[in-house]
Amino acid sequence: MKAHTPSVPEVQAQTSSNSPPPTDRPLSFNHRPDVGRRGPDPIEYQHPYASLRDYAQLLALRYNQGRTRHAYYRQLRLLSDHSHTDPATLSESQVRDYFLHVKTLKHWKPKTIRQAAACARLFFVEQLGHQDWTVFSQIRARDQNHLPAVMTRDQVVRLLGHIHLRRYRIPIKLIYCCGLRLSECLNLTIHDIRGTEGKLWVRGGKGGRDRLVPICPVMVEDLRRYWRVHRHPLLLFPNVGRGSTDRAEVAARMRTATTPMPVSSLQRLILVARKQLGIPEATVHTLRHSFATHLIEAGAPIHAVKELLGHQQIETTMVYLHLTHRTEQDCRELIQALCQGLPR
Repeated sequence: MKAHTPSVPEVQAQTSSNSPPPTDRPLSFNHRPDVGRRGPDPIEYQHPYASLRDYAQLLALRYNQGRTRHAYYRQLRLLSDHSHTDPATLSESQVRDYFLHVKTLKHWKPKTIRQAAACARLFFVEQLGHQDWTVFSQIRARDQNHLPAVMTRDQVVRLLGHIHLRRYRIPIKLIYCCGLRLSECLNLTIHDIRGTEGKLWVRGGKGGRDRLVPICPVMVEDLRRYWRVHRHPLLLFPNVGRGSTDRAEVAARMRTATTPMPVSSLQRLILVARKQLGIPEATVHTLRHSFATHLIEAGAPIHAVKELLGHQQIETTMVYLHLTHRTEQDCRELIQALCQGLPR
């Protein structure tokens, strides 16, 4: 049976000026439309070459996530743009020269190089049938195990206090309070907030995985007050769009938006704010790192933090053990105890 999707008038009828927004009461997940969630699909792009069109179709058959298909297609477009030709006409030596260029001159990060190599292997070996090419087995790009940047609790408070516009401060605060990725936060809908249960439903996270994370009552109340400003029938963080900065007109544009707020809006904002505050390193994703580190410092079990972050492997979460002041302090105390009583 096809699930019923509430229309705009139905939702607006539920949210009169005297009634609480939909985040106050749990809604059936079957009633949650996927408006604003559908990622970019390379099949719908304008393809300069037939080989790129065929590659977009191959990606659609191979991968379910639109973000994965877009990332792979983009990597092949970068190779095509660099060579100024149809990628299907490139030789193995030209592909090798490209990877030398991005590794030694562009200084791409290992993860990006590995993604580009996997994309190229799929295109040249599986689509075009160059089974004899050895270039992909020659590419090595190991991670350098750099520890992620983490802000102190005081820096987080200063950063949030520095962001005056509520439409930007609320999603940034939510990212820190729930450990969300940027795309996970901006794609939230009113159906994902279970205020009475104290839970936030994260849909289609990394790898297409869903998860439930706790959300505190104070954060739920912030979301309710913010939603009352724009009253969008579905999205929590609708796109503001361009136009007048008058509050009523901004709210009207947000109420009729068809897409969530773009990720670049918050990314630029954090970059400017950290420079003005003198914080050495901070991005939107740093708030997620800070959430995990501060939880572990407060005594949260590492396995619980793993589930909250949506990590597949515990090793990914264990990096935060190296960043906590509590771990460092415990080690100092243990070392001091070992040294006590020794002959001087």
